[in-house]
Amino acid sequence: MAKYIELPVSGLEAPLNELEQAVQDNCHKFAEEVMRPAGLRLDKLSAEEMAAEDSELWDVIEKAESLGLNLTDMVDMDPVEQVKLLAIASEELAWGDCGLACQILTKQFPVMFSLLAGNMEMAKYCDSFKTGCWGITEPDHGTDMLDANGALHYGGEPTYGSNGTYGRPNCVAKIEGDKVIVQGQKSAWISGGFTAQVCALFCHAEVDGVTKPGVAVIVPLDSPGITRGQPLEKMGVRTLNQTELYFDNVEVPIANVLAGPDTYEEYAYKVLSIANPMVAIMWLGNARAAFELALDYAHERKAGGVPIIKHQSVRYRLFHMFRKVEASRALIRRTLEYNASHETPALQGSTAAKVTTTQLGFEVCSDALQIFGGNGMTKEYPMEKLLRDARAGMIADGCNEMLAVKGGSMLVNPEKL
Repeated sequence: MAKYIELPVSGLEAPLNELEQAVQDNCHKFAEEVMRPAGLRLDKLSAEEMAAEDSELWDVIEKAESLGLNLTDMVDMDPVEQVKLLAIASEELAWGDCGLACQILTKQFPVMFSLLAGNMEMAKYCDSFKTGCWGITEPDHGTDMLDANGALHYGGEPTYGSNGTYGRPNCVAKIEGDKVIVQGQKSAWISGGFTAQVCALFCHAEVDGVTKPGVAVIVPLDSPGITRGQPLEKMGVRTLNQTELYFDNVEVPIANVLAGPDTYEEYAYKVLSIANPMVAIMWLGNARAAFELALDYAHERKAGGVPIIKHQSVRYRLFHMFRKVEASRALIRRTLEYNASHETPALQGSTAAKVTTTQLGFEVCSDALQIFGGNGMTKEYPMEKLLRDARAGMIADGCNEMLAVKGGSMLVNPEKL
């Protein structure tokens, strides 16, 4: 008989220090007792009901405040310890419910991006809101909006505007004196956009009549001229509301700008370097939940007169699920720690973490449902929800195919050409 070893909550984890262990314990308990049961109930509602003022969503958001995961309070921590703590906490929350964890994470994006810009005042301002969002993709521009330097474009540098190879941007900001004026639309995939109170808006800039990347600016969503679409009805991550934002000559102070046209490309690079692996953690937690549920079920369910885990094919499948979860976590942590400890982050590592985790996470959830057999297809069990949520990961925060093209461009050494 092979030796059984009881692993820590997050698998092949080195011993945690006292603070890390406390954060993991608190987040795991919150995920188990609050997020997972709430997520199962909210998933069954319409998108509008899920995001309504009387929704259970708000109870989850309110209770999440008690976890104390406040980025402005963590500023003085060692950067490597900070990202490790965030990774530990985020994985546990996503283990509870991927969509709700994304909802909690998006609140932090305006704060996180303000800190990356070195703007502590704006970070504290954003932290005063209960909900936030990141507005970047557009109806006519999806993953390519993540590509400020044009590496995705084939055949030379893209040009912008109505007649350019890039195509007309859907949202443009003008800097005029002491204010920024925003005109246009962001797409229906703004995570938390229906409930957010503040937005980290990334869009094109108009300079001397020419549009180009870009501007990153904090926009309060109660500003005159802002309207929202309806919450998007989706196959997966239904506990995360997503919708369009429309800007009709919306004015915000110049002090809200995190990066302008001269610094936008470098700034967007830094933002994606932290955003990609943080988003990857959401689907790591989802995959881990699926693996653990399948492992427990394999001990309980009998076929051929014995628990199905005694069948070799089931053990074989479970092992590959285990290694995929562990490999994903290791790559995410390694990337976060590298980027936190080097002056220039490695975006190709961040991209690899996102693509790897979401792809492997989908495979894990699919195999988990297979172990549940017909039961996995029913809403009586959580497997079909986990699989639906997993499928969204390969598109969210940049679809994997386009991110791979971008990642490949960062492996080209011009000195060897």
